[in-house]
Amino acid sequence: MTELNLLILVPILAAIVILLNAPPRRVAIAASIINLILSFIALFRYDHVRGGFQLTSSFPILPDWDLKFFTGADGLSLLMILLTTIVTFSAVWLRTRVDRLENQFYACVLLISAGALGAFTSLDLFFFYAFHELALIPTFLLIGIWGFGDRQSAAWKITIYLAVGSFILLLGLIALYQSFPAAQRTFDIPRMQQLVASGQVHLASQNWIYLLLLVGFGILISLFPFHTWAPPAYASAPTPAAMLHAGVLKKFGLYGLLRVALPLLPDAAKHWTNLLLALLIGNILYVGLCTIAQKRLDMMLGYSSVMHMGYIFLGLASLNLIGINGAALLIFAHGLSIAALFAVAGQVRQRTDTLAFEELGGLAQPMPVLGLIFGMAAFASIGLPGFANFASEILVFFGAFKNGPGLPFSNYQLTTALALWGVVISAVYMLRAYRAVFLGAVAKRWAKLNDIGSQRWPMILLLAGLVLAGFYPQLFLNLLGPALAPALKGFVALK
Repeated sequence: MTELNLLILVPILAAIVILLNAPPRRVAIAASIINLILSFIALFRYDHVRGGFQLTSSFPILPDWDLKFFTGADGLSLLMILLTTIVTFSAVWLRTRVDRLENQFYACVLLISAGALGAFTSLDLFFFYAFHELALIPTFLLIGIWGFGDRQSAAWKITIYLAVGSFILLLGLIALYQSFPAAQRTFDIPRMQQLVASGQVHLASQNWIYLLLLVGFGILISLFPFHTWAPPAYASAPTPAAMLHAGVLKKFGLYGLLRVALPLLPDAAKHWTNLLLALLIGNILYVGLCTIAQKRLDMMLGYSSVMHMGYIFLGLASLNLIGINGAALLIFAHGLSIAALFAVAGQVRQRTDTLAFEELGGLAQPMPVLGLIFGMAAFASIGLPGFANFASEILVFFGAFKNGPGLPFSNYQLTTALALWGVVISAVYMLRAYRAVFLGAVAKRWAKLNDIGSQRWPMILLLAGLVLAGFYPQLFLNLLGPALAPALKGFVALK
């Protein structure tokens, strides 16, 4: 049994122990610490020089179908594992007020983490999909049972949207499996990539299969115009659920495009590029303007999370190593920054019972540490130099802009120029939120609020990851480059 199998098993066993009435938060913290250590062990054991999929293990399930429980990791998988374990540790370490069913609450949080880790380590197409579905069930429960505001409506909305997205994705994956010649059909993702890369298989109906995958994954990611489930779901979700879903689980769709769709369907990816460029501008500009219009911190962060998916899609659409490296690094950077922002929002809600801008103000006076952390996370989200978001967005913009003949502008260059306005939009809504919540005169009812004390450390951990990747992005790009380069073999330089 490898570290990767333990990463999946530990939170599942911990969830079972918690449901058997063990102290929920203590067990959850212990399990998350073990997983964080395991993720670093996997990272150090990985041979960066050799590259490729390592730390593999395989258990046959249905040999006739070549279905097996097959786990392994390359640089991309390791980065997603690290993101998941860091956010999970921060989410359970952060003290959350749970009024009822505390054991079930923490069991659901751990099952989300287990599902995400299972999806990111699975090299079998069936389990890749199945683990993500496992993670969605506790997400719905957390919002519907322990959420805020109109939580029932938000829970039903996310359930319906993501169920439709998962069904479309399932159709696409079945069509992908069936498109291989009968003698070569397999659920083994590395084997599928080898067959396509070697030219032994040319998949029929690539365009329609890729479109199914793009729409299926896109709904799960909140690609415009399939994004409306995300803001109310995150606004209604308890803090750990918002941190884990926005920071980690939503990245499954982006990971799936990098792991499955792009390397297996390169011609179709180029065919649908213009469609993706048009939709991602909707994420950046339309959703960005909607974010400015929000009057509550939780809804603003929900829309912000949707908006920033547009930058990652721009990197994916570039179809070159610079842009896709930037997209993968931005997945990691956005996961940490949005988790930190939702953590701050959760702490403000616990202390004031409101996140409406008009009811807040001046909180930096009684809570200077929380104000500083929010400011740092907001600067990271905007893309200030020194944070991982800046390093990754620069790569995305350069990668996308280099595709084209020069003047007159190509579709890539025009899209990149429009997407740059998103940086301005991000600065507007983030700085406006910081002013509304933390600056100005403090109301009498907030003057004696306590600062966050030891609860600062989970958020500082998230910020530390952002600063490390911001000042030394090459540490992460050295992992990503060898993992992503083979996925681009099917693409020729765009003219």
